[in-house]
This record gives sequence, C-alpha cells and structure tokens, in this order.
Amino acid sequence: MALSPKSPAYEGWKVSPLPLNFDVYLFNWTNPEDFYVGSGKKPRFEELGPYRFREKPDKVNIVWHENNNTVSYRKYAAFYFDEANSKGKLTDRVTSVNTVAHGAALQAINGSYFQKSILRNVLKMYREEVSITKTANEWIFAGYSDPLVTMGSFVSKFATDIVVPFDRVGWLYTRNDSSVYDGHFNIHTGADDLRKMGQINEWNHKKQTVYEGECGRVRGSMGEFFPPNLVPTDSIEIFLQNLCRAVPLDYIETVKIHGITAFKYAATERAVDNGTLYPEMKCFCVNGKCEKAGIVNLGPCQYNSPTYTSFPHFYKADPSYLEAVEGLSPDPLKHEFFMTLEPNGGVPMDVGGGFQANYLMSPVPGMAPFDKIPRTFMPLMWAEERVRVTPEIASQIALVPLIVTLGQVVTGIMLAVGTLLICWYPTKYMSQLCRDPKSKNALLNPIVNGTTRSIALTPLRKPQKEVVSLLGYNQGGEVLQNDVSLSESLLRPSIPRDDVISR
Repeated sequence: MALSPKSPAYEGWKVSPLPLNFDVYLFNWTNPEDFYVGSGKKPRFEELGPYRFREKPDKVNIVWHENNNTVSYRKYAAFYFDEANSKGKLTDRVTSVNTVAHGAALQAINGSYFQKSILRNVLKMYREEVSITKTANEWIFAGYSDPLVTMGSFVSKFATDIVVPFDRVGWLYTRNDSSVYDGHFNIHTGADDLRKMGQINEWNHKKQTVYEGECGRVRGSMGEFFPPNLVPTDSIEIFLQNLCRAVPLDYIETVKIHGITAFKYAATERAVDNGTLYPEMKCFCVNGKCEKAGIVNLGPCQYNSPTYTSFPHFYKADPSYLEAVEGLSPDPLKHEFFMTLEPNGGVPMDVGGGFQANYLMSPVPGMAPFDKIPRTFMPLMWAEERVRVTPEIASQIALVPLIVTLGQVVTGIMLAVGTLLICWYPTKYMSQLCRDPKSKNALLNPIVNGTTRSIALTPLRKPQKEVVSLLGYNQGGEVLQNDVSLSESLLRPSIPRDDVISR
C-alpha cells in the first residue's frame, strides 16, 4: 500500500515507535605539543565514548502532493543524554584540532601582506594553538564560546558587510531540537509505482546537489522504504543529506535474522572512493584533485572547508591515512556501515554503522602556530546508530508499520557527518575581517566580555537565540509560516540559504 495519511505505515513513518540510541565517539588528541615537522612523532589519539543520547525524531510540515504522488516534510529531532548507558560524562575534557584558528589562517593564505599581518596579530593576541580543549558536551551539542567568533560578531556591528550568524561553536550545535538542520525533503509516496515508495524526489527543492553530474543527482531511499522483491544482484542507494549525495550499498550475503531470510547490504570501498578505484566516482574529486581512496572531500558540501568523511578509524581506506596517526584500529565488526533487508517487502531488519569526521591540517606559511605543521588528516569524531528487530517484531513481519521504522536509523547515522561544518563558517568571515581596512582598529582590540549562553542537558536544548519569521513555500506552492532561528538558518552546512527563504 502506498504511503498516505491513512496507510498502515504512516504513523511508524512519521514517528518511530522504536527506541533510537545515538552514540558519539570523540578522538582525544594526547600529544599536540609534538605536532610539527621534524618531531619524529605521529599525532596520537584515544577514542572516548560512546556518549549515548536518546533520540526522539518526528516529521513536521508534512504536505501531500497528489499531482505528482509525492510528500514533502522536514525532520525534527531532540536528543537526551543517557548517562547510565554512556562510557563517559559530558564533563570529560577532550582535546581536538583548533579548526577555527586554522581555518582563518587558510582563508588568509592568498591575501595581501596587510591582511596576513592583521590575522597574524589576532592569532598571537589570543594565543591560539594547534589544539583546543573543551568538554565533551561543548564539542557535541552545547557548543563553546570562541574569541575569534566573538570578535567577528563585534566587528560586524561596525562593518555591515560582515555577518557572523551564531555565537558559539560546536560540531552538532543547532542540530538538537531543530527541524531545519537536515533541510526540506520531497519523496515519492508510491501511489503510481510501489517501487518508488520512499525514494527521494527533491532535496531543498532541487534534483541536483553541489557535486557535478551523476555524483550530485538526488536519488535513493531515505532509509524507511526500499523496493520490494529484491534479488541478490541488486544494489541499493541511500540518500544522505549531510554528504550531499547518495551512498551505494552493495549486496554482501544472505543471512537469517530470527529465522527470517534477509539480504545484507554494506557500504564498500565504492562508497568512499573518488575515482581512484572506481572511475565513475571521479566526480567527487574537487578541482581535479583526488586524494587517495577511502576518504571523500566534503568541501563543496561544507563551504569549501578542508573536511573529509571516511568510515570510522579509516576502515577500508588507503593504509597511508592510518599510518599517519596512532591510536586507531579499524574493525569490520564495529565500523561497517550496513543494512539488512527482508527481500520480499524491502523491509529493514538490521541497521548499523556510521561515518567519521576528519579535518585536513596543512601548513600555512607565515602563520604561527600553523606554519610548521605536517599535512595530516586528523580524525575528530564519529557517531553511529545500531538497531536490530526483536524476535517479537520479526515474528510479525507482515506488520510492516512496526518494522519499517527501523529504517529511520539510517537518517540518524549521518549526524556524524553533520558535524563536518567543523566551525568553518565563522572562519570565512574572519578572512573578510582581515580584508576590510575599516575593521583594522576593531581587530587589534581584544574583546573582553563575550556573550556566553548555556545549554540545558535534560533534555539537551539549544540556547535561546534571536528568532525571525521566514516564509517558506512547499512543493505545491502553498505558503508555510515557520519560526526559524536566524543563526541556525544561516549556519547549516548542507542547507542552502535559499531553501530557508524558498523561491
């Protein structure tokens, strides 16, 4: 039966009745003092976590379009910290890459002597280092106050062309309690063809993402529904919005889950290739430059930042990535991205895996402390969700509404990649500050009293921000009134601003 407000699968599609656990792992950098050319030592990391959060998802702003048999919606999610089932506390101190300062230095690398001089003084004034230490809570959802961002906000009061859209920095800051983070989705209901049910039609009102050609074509399942009558030779595709692309999963084997035959699909080397192994994936190279296999450049999807995604612990990646650091141990039992489907109905029965966020640290000549560092892909964090149907649910496999919600795990898996904004957005405007002569005096005067905003932990909530009303238009042209945080609408790395203010 096609998806509709009256279909048996509707309630399970809208709000998952299954408990969803979102596990976050952070990489603590233990020897940043040795990160310079000639030290003879590799960056060493220890994995912390999991920090477990209970996720409560929902679909909102649902609009049905009978003219083309599609439905539009946004995804809302709230996260609650589950300390009892976590291996660590949100107060844990974690050292990671200072992406804000490094990003600012990169942005000024091609600037004039005057521009570089200003930024050099700014970095010195704030005693910026290659690393920065914050609590796990600040790294994940709460965000932290950064002097460079605070300074940018101050200068923007005097330079009208400078915009700093948020007040804190964090990998999943603004993700919690949000319905705009993931963007606007339009999927097929299957009313005209059941094999199209759950397949994405448009994302943010477009059929093409930032990547060229086939690499950027919007396609694949959103994770809840898959075509029926699958055969072992089939491959499936999942659209992952935080990667701005569809990810292929290849058939691996036939397995039994609680006595039911199912097909296991997994993301292989093809999913993280950029043309090195599979020529058809070359369109994921950026400006004609392809890194070694096993990582994907997310620059076009993340404001041209030096951010990359891979499987956790560089699983299935070229050995050079693993050899450049210490403390990582790829394990297929822990780090495989997979989905197991009942082939007759295309029903997800066992889902798991995640992606890792990496940041490319590269030397920036004349910009201490980044002038003598080695070019290294630094692991930051990864996140996963794993859910398997219970024997009770499996015994009622005909009750598709109960089982189909397992596919919602897939949409949560990619929260790890959502962190790949990696504080890059504010560094773009730091570069603008350095290029604006009118801002010179403001730049050379430190900000002493920056605004800091707290975040509650039960449930985790974003700090209160200035809210503006924006008009959005759904697929059918109907006007929707949404209250959207200005900072949130401008920050999202994977959501173009013209999606928030729809044309």
